[in-house]
Order: sequence, then structure tokens, then C-alpha cells
Amino acid sequence: MSSLEPHDVTFRYDRGHITLRLPPNADILTAPGAPPLPDPQQALRDALQNPIGSQPLADVARDRNPRNVVITISDITRPVPNEPIIRAILDELASADVTPDRVTILVATGMHRPSTPEERVIMLGEELANTLRIVDHVADDASSLTRVSDDPPVSVNSLYLEADLKIVTGLIEPHFMAGYSGGRKGICPGIVDLATISRFHGYATMSNRNSAEGILDGNPCHAEGLRVARIAGCDFLVNCAIDDERRLVALYAGDIEEAHDVGCAEVGRFNSATIDEPYDLVVTCAGGYPLDESFYQTVKGMVTALPALREKSTLVIASRCAEVGSATYHELMLEYEDNWEGFLRDIAGRDTIIKDQWEFQMQTRVLERVGKQGLMLASDGMAETDLSRLCVTPLAGAGDVADRVQAFIDQYVADHPDARVAAIPEGPYTMIRRAVPVG
Repeated sequence: MSSLEPHDVTFRYDRGHITLRLPPNADILTAPGAPPLPDPQQALRDALQNPIGSQPLADVARDRNPRNVVITISDITRPVPNEPIIRAILDELASADVTPDRVTILVATGMHRPSTPEERVIMLGEELANTLRIVDHVADDASSLTRVSDDPPVSVNSLYLEADLKIVTGLIEPHFMAGYSGGRKGICPGIVDLATISRFHGYATMSNRNSAEGILDGNPCHAEGLRVARIAGCDFLVNCAIDDERRLVALYAGDIEEAHDVGCAEVGRFNSATIDEPYDLVVTCAGGYPLDESFYQTVKGMVTALPALREKSTLVIASRCAEVGSATYHELMLEYEDNWEGFLRDIAGRDTIIKDQWEFQMQTRVLERVGKQGLMLASDGMAETDLSRLCVTPLAGAGDVADRVQAFIDQYVADHPDARVAAIPEGPYTMIRRAVPVG
């Protein structure tokens, strides 16, 4: 979208927004989105009773007559509307005479920390959090894992494996490594052992250019997740798509592969913006809170912009960045500072995997294209001297983040009047795709 008038564009930042004025010839890259479901409760019932590639959930439960049911949910880092989804599942189970006392909620933490009581209330609502049995997956607790494969070795949460009825829930959205979230990710990396999670994010996997947003075919992340999910098994999938206010816009239930494939195809359409060619200047954000709370999560906004960048483009990203990330990640970034080429050489030659190395590896994709000078970060949560050690160029100057970014845009356009300029107001929540040439 471009016009003869300047564009006042609102970007997500921290818990609010900033507004920037882009030149008249700028393209504003936004996805079409999808409207919220008018009756989410009825839509949930319909999805569970008319699933994709599966019997209705109640029929599956009747056939199994399960003594124990395990339902996996995402942890607090994922904005899944778990409460209405779990309530709808419990209603269908009740119609098959499966009572809540037979149900365990397994929080698919991956390698994240366990959930707190307060977070469980946020995720499930007070009533469900206080009445259902809730267990957090712990990836490095060997006593809670069962080996399911030896080559390579894979272990899965024992509670899940031993359940008579296995239900996986989650959110489908573009994922900058695995193509899309949801589906198999509720199992791998959600409820597998630490070594498998590390391998899922390892150098070889991340160096494959198909380990990218919107790509499933040939994506080794997707392939490994699917392989492990097939071994572990899943009796019923309940995935959703949401809008920027966390309202349900679509539901995909049934077979873990068929339902997920349908969901990814739809989500890809309503979360994408298509471009004809790259830009000289791209202005984006890290998606606002909670993503822009850390530099670690800010990398997603950088990588999402990659299809819009050519060699020597300039990428400006606005992110609060109150912290870097985990202690391990921070130490890794400080160890290499500007030497990202050395970082890639080192991890390529290691047998062991350092936690969170994959995030730095994904950042190097942007650095390979635009260099540190072309990767500019505007933040009011971290000192410029600290930011400069994270392989980015801090956007310096007077005023707050909006003032500094605006001053940079104005100067850039004055110096490069014919430059192609684009804005990505939703940051990592908009998937950028290159148009397929005709003929």
C-alpha cells in the first residue's frame, strides 16, 4: 500500500504503541487477518463434533473408555485461550461418561521453567486451575521420561505415553524456525527430553534454509517434530488460531497431521503480506509486550523481516528490550559480540549444543544479509553500550524511541529520495512472502 500522502503508521511497542510517519511511497505490509468467531463456544463444539480426519472426540472417548486422559497445553509463553478450549473438551468427554477426575493437564513446557500457581490461573481460569490435576513437563527429569527411540535417542513424558487417551492442544501461527507452531510441536519439543529439544534446535537443523517461517516441506524442524509425534502417538488434536486481541478466529480439530495441515494453509493465508521485491529500508517492531520484553524474543521480529531485505538493506526494529534473555544466552552473546562468523564456525564444529544458541544463529541470517551496520535497534529498556555488544547497531539520538526512529527515517529518506521503503507494523505477527513470478 502506498499513496501520495505520508503514512502515519502505528507499531506495537511495549504495552502500547508508537506512531511513525513514513514517506508517501512507503509500502505498509499488513496481513488481511481473519474476523473473530461470532460464537466461540458453538464453534468449539462444532470442531470437536465434526473433526478433520478423525471420529468426533466423544466417539473416540467412548471407544477407548479411558481410565486416564492426558491433555497437553502450552505454557504461559504462548497466548493460547486454554480455558474455553479445555472446557469444551471436558464437555465432550463428559458426554462419553469420562469424568474430570480422570483428566490430567500436562503443561508442555519444552525447556522452559515450570508454571507458577498464578500462571495456571491465567492459563486456565481459577476454577479449572484449582480443580483439575495439572503437571508440568520437566525436560531434564529422567524419572518422568520414557525412552521411545534409540537412533537418535528420544524420550517422552511418561504420563503422556501411559495415558489411555492422548489429546494435544495448541496454537497455529507462523513460526520462524518450524514453519508453523501447533500440531506436532505440542509433543516435540513440548514434552520431550532436553537432548531431543537441543537436537531440534541444533546447528544442522538451524542452518537449513527451509527451517523458516511458513515452510513445512523440507523443513527439518517440522520433520523431526512429526517423527517424534508419530512415535509418541496422539488420539485427538485441538488447535486454534487467534487475532491480535487473543480472540478465536479459527479451530482445527481431529487428526494431528491432517487438521494441522489444514490449519497451517489457512493461517498462512490470513497472516501473510506479499511483496514483489525487497526494500532498501524496512521499519518494523518486535511485536510489543511480551515479545519485546527481551532481546532474545526480539530476534523473531528481525528474522520475520528477512524476505523484505536485500543485501545492504537497512532494518530498523523498535523493541523495549528490558533484558537480554537467559543467563546462558547473554553470556553467549557477550562472548562473541561482533564475531558472529566465529560463532557459526564454533557451533558447527561442536558436538554439544549450548542452550539458546539457535536464537543467535537465526540472528546471523539477518547479519549475513545486511551486516551489523544495517541491523539497527531502537530501545529504551537497555543502554546503548549494552545493546552494541549484541551484534546490532543501537539507534542513538535525542528523545524517546519514536523520536529516534522518526529522525532516522527522515534523514534516510532525505539522503535516499528514490529508496524503496516498507513498514511492518505488527512485526513478527506478519509473515512476509515474495510473490511468485508469472511465466
